[in-house]
Amino acid sequence: MLTLIYPYRNRELERIQKSLTSLKNQTVNTFTVQFVDYGSEPEISQKVKALLSAFDFVEYHYYPTHLQPWNKCKALNSVIKNLETGFCFVADVDMIFHSEFVERAISLQKSNAATFFQVGFLTEAETKTDKDFADYRVSFTSTKEATGLTMFPTEALQKIRGFDEFYHFWGAEDTDMHVRLQNNGCTVTFYEDEVLMLHQWHQSYRSKETSEVTKNLQVSGIVAVNHQHLKHAISQKKTVVNPENWGAPLTELAFQKLQKQTKTPVLIPNTKAAILHFLYDELSEVTEKPICFQITADSFQKSLKYKAKSVLGKKVPSYFTLKEINDMLLLHIISFYRNYEYTYQVVEAENTLQLTIAKPIDLKKHHQ
Repeated sequence: MLTLIYPYRNRELERIQKSLTSLKNQTVNTFTVQFVDYGSEPEISQKVKALLSAFDFVEYHYYPTHLQPWNKCKALNSVIKNLETGFCFVADVDMIFHSEFVERAISLQKSNAATFFQVGFLTEAETKTDKDFADYRVSFTSTKEATGLTMFPTEALQKIRGFDEFYHFWGAEDTDMHVRLQNNGCTVTFYEDEVLMLHQWHQSYRSKETSEVTKNLQVSGIVAVNHQHLKHAISQKKTVVNPENWGAPLTELAFQKLQKQTKTPVLIPNTKAAILHFLYDELSEVTEKPICFQITADSFQKSLKYKAKSVLGKKVPSYFTLKEINDMLLLHIISFYRNYEYTYQVVEAENTLQLTIAKPIDLKKHHQ
């Protein structure tokens, strides 16, 4: 038996339809799909759920993480942690599968070996067509440097507590997994005898990066940070990285608890002193009771008095831009608070950043 895990957020429904239809036409049916909707907008999630109902081999999971940055690792881990089938495959809604993919994958299963597959990439024009697998014209094929589509022995993943949940947005999490598995004695093999998957075209993450703060959460240069984290994992021969509570995304109950707290925010100006104190002191004092922080540009910064004092060389506060604060705060959350219950959003109309956060309840301590 093979479990295919789809991590997903806000992608076009046509991609899902093509991908799952190709699975519906497999030569063997000894597989299931765990579809993890990690924070799609509510109206999109309802459409996705309706679409998936047409495929009886799919189980749908939704987490209200739309006010958190994308975390593919935690989405995958939410399934891997309790998975009972012997092998799992990290899938992608961009994939169109050959009708013999599952059959071939199962034939390659070995108890302590992971296998990743060569992929044929389609152009934008070819992606818009609807053909039999063999009739698509492949623009180019992937090399062993592309590690994202891998079949794993489930137990090997569970032994090292899944994918490293430090990795947010995009970049390096799949290679990191290969490295840590190999460090733990698992072999990793690249299957390139034939192309069994086609990749539907889409814009790259880097092409969407902006220099402005945006409600579509971003951190400038995050791909480079992720690759540096991978280098560290390689140099330190990492295996287990996540804490014991790995694979636990924000629940609906926790989300609702956080939402109730947004009506009474703690206001913080964008002065450098206030922001640095917030990052390095106030955040560390967060308890299990949710607290909402709201960061807004200080009105004094645009006043005539500020400009006059600046021209005259008099002492005035130093400020961070909201983009600088956004990037520092998200990196801070990723590094130190990713296992807390939190929501974060950019309110563009009000030129405001809003973080609502609570320390997760220690269930062991709570039941003592």
